[in-house]
Amino acid sequence: MRVAKGGKWVWILPVAGLLVAAIAASVFIFRGSGPAPGSPSQADSAAGGSVELASTGSGGDGKENGEKKTPIPVSVAGIGTGKVSSYISSTANLVSENEVKVLAETEGRVAELLVEEGARVARGQVLAALAREDEEITFNKAQLKSSNAKLAHERAVKALAEDLLSRESYDKVTMDNDLAQQELAEAKWRLDKTVIRAPFDGHVTAREIRVGQHIRPGDHVFTVADFDPLIARIYLPEKEILGLSEGRDVRITLKADESMKFGGRIRQISPVVDTGTGTVKVTVEATAPPSAVRPGAFVTIDVVRETHPRALLVPREAVIRELQDSYVFVANGEVAQKRSVSLGLEEGGVIEALAGLSAGDKVIVAGQGGLKDSSPIKIIPSSEASDLRAQSAGPTRG
Repeated sequence: MRVAKGGKWVWILPVAGLLVAAIAASVFIFRGSGPAPGSPSQADSAAGGSVELASTGSGGDGKENGEKKTPIPVSVAGIGTGKVSSYISSTANLVSENEVKVLAETEGRVAELLVEEGARVARGQVLAALAREDEEITFNKAQLKSSNAKLAHERAVKALAEDLLSRESYDKVTMDNDLAQQELAEAKWRLDKTVIRAPFDGHVTAREIRVGQHIRPGDHVFTVADFDPLIARIYLPEKEILGLSEGRDVRITLKADESMKFGGRIRQISPVVDTGTGTVKVTVEATAPPSAVRPGAFVTIDVVRETHPRALLVPREAVIRELQDSYVFVANGEVAQKRSVSLGLEEGGVIEALAGLSAGDKVIVAGQGGLKDSSPIKIIPSSEASDLRAQSAGPTRG
């Protein structure tokens, strides 16, 4: 320490000496209370202390891991066997096979309408009538002419038999009679055409005329359709047709109400492939459709491609997919067991399990979102599972 001039800093030396002595005494006391001979060095003790602290922290986690985990509430469903099918699906409109536009066959004024749209009619039933005064006059004149010609022909036959009439005169009378009969038939036909009739049993689906309207031959007056059978024409890729045959069952679903399902069958498969689209026309006939189904209804048609009558069926909501893998959780006592499964056909709310499950297994269908293999579980009644299903809507990963 440099001493300042005039002796101002001389007093610092004794103070420094006292500080050094105090530090030395402290070191001596600390070493005296250290580990006994043969114990680890201070450095080791320091390291050991660090290890001890670290292990103490781990010990806290270990204690937490050692505690019993809270069971996860789940809902389960049993595995059973049943029929499952795969389908080729297409959409189309159901139409009446027998549907015609009724056309006017003579000219006239509509005098009377006897049916309205929606009416059920029988073959030959009168739908409408035209004013027929002119046709009636023509018919009456033709009828009188026919009667006279017929009487003249009868007299000519007797006269020819008695050689009182030449063959030439007889032939002329016969020709006049034939012409009169033809004119009567034509007049009757025109009179009959003033009445518009149903061509077959069915329903009136359209009325295109009104009372007082003047119509001409060829005018569209009604549309009549027979609702039995209803058919649909679908167009399937050529490769999908392989293996199909006439008579194969189909399932028809009404798009307006998908709960309304009914059966059908393949009635006809076109023998040719459309070169423009590469498809084949398949005609499907509905069998006993519900009365609520109308022609023109938009439907989904599922053609049965393959059926497994005794398949092991798993609820769709139990299956979790991740990329190419699929697995389920099976309730094994109070724990969940994760199992990989191999899947087959799918239909509705079930999937065929080809491997990984056995009949009688109980798979978890709700609450599996946070499960791992061997997780503790608590099975809740199905009546309480609705909220649980909503919470576990996310397990379908992949």
